[in-house]
Amino acid sequence: MASFKAFLNSPVGPKTTHFWGPIANWGFVVAGLVDMKKPPEMISGNMTGAMCIYSALFMRFAWMVQPRNYLLLACHASNETVQLYQLSRWAKGQGYLPQKKEESQSQ
Repeated sequence: MASFKAFLNSPVGPKTTHFWGPIANWGFVVAGLVDMKKPPEMISGNMTGAMCIYSALFMRFAWMVQPRNYLLLACHASNETVQLYQLSRWAKGQGYLPQKKEESQSQ
């Protein structure tokens, strides 16, 4: 019980924006994961690129802010991974990146 009370009142606990900000940002990660089932033609290259930059900037913020916000860092690192994958899907769909040989031979 004492450890729960310490977490509850900590500088990154649920009474602060250091907790609820990252929780809300996990929505970006979930949305990116859901979008993996959509065809690459539906991906916005501009928005995906903006999300990559956004997550990279906030990863640095999460690392530099005191106290360090590991929850926010994990959230944006996950979002960066998902968005970079989506950006690669978009680039392949637009013809900017070459397709794998197995994919091009089977078509």
